[in-house]
Amino acid sequence: MSLSLSLTVNGIARTLDLADPRVTLLDLLRDRLHLTGTKKGCDRGQCGACTILLDGRRINSCLALAISHDGADILTIEGVAQGDQLHPVQAAFIAHDGLQCGYCTPGQIMSAIGLLREAQTGDDPERVREAMSGNLCRCGAYAGITAAVLDAQRSMADAGRAHAA
Repeated sequence: MSLSLSLTVNGIARTLDLADPRVTLLDLLRDRLHLTGTKKGCDRGQCGACTILLDGRRINSCLALAISHDGADILTIEGVAQGDQLHPVQAAFIAHDGLQCGYCTPGQIMSAIGLLREAQTGDDPERVREAMSGNLCRCGAYAGITAAVLDAQRSMADAGRAHAA
């Protein structure tokens, strides 16, 4: 039995047939769509390496059955930059050394983008750390990650003010 699934992934409409209704969004993205930036860490929703934005909200894609999200809009790390122009969060991660080995970085960046869209942390580093606590970094780059999120927030706010003027 085959099930049909329609998704918009990084702005591109996709229709897929699933032979197995148990496939997760993580496995669909990596194995069927070859979007390997989303990482499989723990495969239990504990590390955040698989974080994507689903309809604008942060989720652990390893815990989400693909078939349950028919019609969803998905943003992965591959869809964040605009051509050669990095997203402000990506640029801030580089500027603040918000990465070491890099394995968790795609999930960290996606979580940070979602966090900034939620706009619930203000400029409080402790609130940023708490809101990013679902994303683990085995290398311990947390200081750089927090600085990067705060810098990206300022950069995006400044760009918004300049665009409005």
